[in-house]
Amino acid sequence: MKAVFLDANTLGNDVDLAPIERITGDLVKHGKTAPDEVVGRIQGFDTVIVNKVVLTREHFEACPELKTIAVVATGINNIDKDAARDHGIRVLNVTNYGRSTVAQHTMALILALATRLLDYDRDVRAGRWGKSDMFCLMDHPIMELEGRTLGVLGYGDLGQGVIKRAEAFGMKVLLGARPGQSASEVDGYPRLPLDELLPKVDVLSLHCLLTDDTRNLIGARELKMMKNDALLINTSRGGLVDEQALADALRSGEIGGAGFDVLTEEPPRNGNPLLADDIPNLIVTPHSAWASREARQRIVDITARNLSSPA
Repeated sequence: MKAVFLDANTLGNDVDLAPIERITGDLVKHGKTAPDEVVGRIQGFDTVIVNKVVLTREHFEACPELKTIAVVATGINNIDKDAARDHGIRVLNVTNYGRSTVAQHTMALILALATRLLDYDRDVRAGRWGKSDMFCLMDHPIMELEGRTLGVLGYGDLGQGVIKRAEAFGMKVLLGARPGQSASEVDGYPRLPLDELLPKVDVLSLHCLLTDDTRNLIGARELKMMKNDALLINTSRGGLVDEQALADALRSGEIGGAGFDVLTEEPPRNGNPLLADDIPNLIVTPHSAWASREARQRIVDITARNLSSPA
């Protein structure tokens, strides 16, 4: 096997690539690869490992020896799958590596928003506690999670991980039916059509992939259907939510808060409606929910197993 890793820096410098190197032999590693460097770097290799580098039909035609693409992520939007199939190239991806860390991050967002953690921290740092006429500050309403209802869109490994942790806080759980899904009970959890789910939930957490059917799944219409103190959490994919509609809904008080780890464009070099500094009770983190060292090492280990499996 002759393999090249085009964007090794995306896994960080604290993971051990030895499991992949044992399978591939002499692995060639590039920290980053610009679009105009791809063809030159994959020619002569039968195996290409990528995270976010885009691979297209043009690349496959220039590299007829290419047999395998290993994506060190779950999403494979960056690979032209039709072209890969036409050229007899197998495309491997990594699943079930981040349940603990993504679920942990999701709960951190929920808890920070529900307790208004950042608002109270800012108040203390601004000296407002020291000027208070009583022993505490109570300027921001706090949501108690016990007895509240969590709605989950996407009942895969990550969604199930979040459910398990939310139930430990005493939350009730409802599932949402994505476009094309039937509304039925799953593992004892009711799965409701989206229009029926939204008015019932206190927290809505998204864990589905971005497809043509799920793009802007939550827009202005859907946000209006939610409770005005409800929280919206997205640790899945940018593009599932209309970001301008969400910014407007938060400013107007249509919903109570939002926590996002993903945006439509990453990194947001051209700005984003959710990065304005006048949006209340919003937390945006830089697509870091997946990035514990343990999760990244699991990606390496699973990729090695994928590459060692028969074609």
